[in-house]
Formats: sequence, structure tokens, C-alpha cells
Amino acid sequence: MTKLRVVLMGTTDFAVPALNKLVEAGHDVAAVVAQPDRPNQRGKKIKFLPVKQRALELGIPVLQPEKIKTPEAVEALRSLKADVFVVAAYGQILSEEILFMPPLGSVNIHGSLLPKYRGAAPVHHAILDGETESGVTIMKMDIGMDTGDMLAKVSVPIDAKTTVGFLHDLLAEKGAELLIITLESLKNGTAVPEKQDEAQATYADKVEKTTGKLDWNQTSFKILRRINGTDPFPGAYTELNGEKIKCFEPESLDYSGEELPGTVLRADTKHGLVVKTGDGALVVGEIQMPGKKRMPSKVYFNGNSIAPGSRFE
Repeated sequence: MTKLRVVLMGTTDFAVPALNKLVEAGHDVAAVVAQPDRPNQRGKKIKFLPVKQRALELGIPVLQPEKIKTPEAVEALRSLKADVFVVAAYGQILSEEILFMPPLGSVNIHGSLLPKYRGAAPVHHAILDGETESGVTIMKMDIGMDTGDMLAKVSVPIDAKTTVGFLHDLLAEKGAELLIITLESLKNGTAVPEKQDEAQATYADKVEKTTGKLDWNQTSFKILRRINGTDPFPGAYTELNGEKIKCFEPESLDYSGEELPGTVLRADTKHGLVVKTGDGALVVGEIQMPGKKRMPSKVYFNGNSIAPGSRFE
């Protein structure tokens, strides 16, 4: 294994497995570059970002420029004399000067099978769109949005149980493993870059809280994917009497009744929460009521109730 001097740019926990693998492989991680720390949701306590926390545990310096393109940030990167920049869910756009600063350039760990799902939320959208597979691509970065040449790919299946949280963590691990192999091929000159087919390109825009709003008129399949494609963030939700109820762990159920979509068919400790959909029914295995923790619906109905015949909005 050829030892390289690497700068890792990442902010979320998606970058943590890559950092771990780089260190395990014996590469010299000169620094981790992350977004500045932000207050938590209540705007009070500052919480360290996952990749920053891990870097500090490993004794690796952390840089957190407010804007990566400032002259000061650029010079700080240049002073690190890295062989390659590795980017994994960093969250800022790199200038051309930065991209091509290291001798081996910059590579990105992207959570999709490019050219599909370029952009901010590829993991969410692969599930939301009903894809049967996803994957991770190691890409040589250029000045476009996820348009660079592909260096390596690995695919994974998506099924009726696959959530964003599960797929995110799986792709982070797969991407980290693939990164080490790809860096070796780059250094040895054996990497074979592959152009992306622009005709096949799709984009995965950032998800909003409203992405999780359920429409019970849709098919069970689409509702199931809406729930899984927003679990754990931003969370799928429905409304009853003006209250938002978050829904998780869905399972399709054959049902041919004539109730209106959104009607509660069952709400008890034996069946959990069963709701009429546009073409059948859906069992909601876990729910989260306002101000409460997420819990199995069967457990919730041991002491609480939703009247069968009620209709979700």
C-alpha cells in the first residue's frame, strides 16, 4: 500500500468511515476540513460535528473555515502539501484552484450510482423514487456539480425495509472501503476514469420537512417508500385533529375495503396502526406523537388510543 498525504473534507457522519479507513490503511491524514460548529436545534449548546470529533480523537488537526474559498483558507490548504483531497459530504463548493491543487487532484465519495442522483440528497431520493438499487461512486472532481469522471463504483440493493439511515451508513462504509482501493490505483497510475453519460443524469435536490408529508391516496408502495425515504430525517408524517404524527417501519397489507384512503382500520396492541391507502392498506409499525419518543405502535396503544374510522389528513 502506497502511503499518501491526504486532506479529508467532510462534515457529517458520512465522512467518519472514510477517515477511519484512511488511518487504518496507513495514510498520513494531514488535516480534516469541516464546516464550522453550529448551535444545536434549540440554539444553545455547540455540538462538535461527528467527523471533527473523530479527528480530535485520532489527534488529527481540524480546520473549519466559514468559507473554503477565502484566500486565507486556500493558503491554509496549500500549506498542508497534500497529495490528494478526499471529499465526503463536506457541504461547500470547492473552487477550481482548490480542486486541482494536489498532484492527484480531488476525489469525492458520492452516495449514488452516478450519473443518477447528483446533488445534495442522493440517498433519500433513491428510496423515494422506488429504485431497487443504490450505491456509491468514487469520482474525480471537476468544476461541475458531481460531473467528474468516475473512478470506481459499488452497488447495493434497496428493498421494502431499507431506510435512509440504514442506506446512508451502509454506503458510508462501502465508500470508505472503495476509497482505499481507488487511491492506490490513482497513485499507481492504473485508475481508468470513465466519463459520465449526461443523458442519464438526474438530480437529487435537498429534502425539506414537507418532503415527509404523506398522501394516503397514493399506492401502498409509494407511501412505504415515502416513509422509508425520510427515516430518520426529516421524518414522514400525517395529521389527525391538527396534530402531526410521525410514521416509521411500514409494511404493505393486501386489503380491498371501500373506506376512504387515510382511514384508520386498526389501532390496537395486536395489529398496531393499520391505515387504508389508495390501493390497499399499510401497517405503521412505529409512530411518534407530538412531544413524545418514537415507539412501536402496538406499545403506544397499550394505554393510548386512536379511534378506528378516524381519517388521517
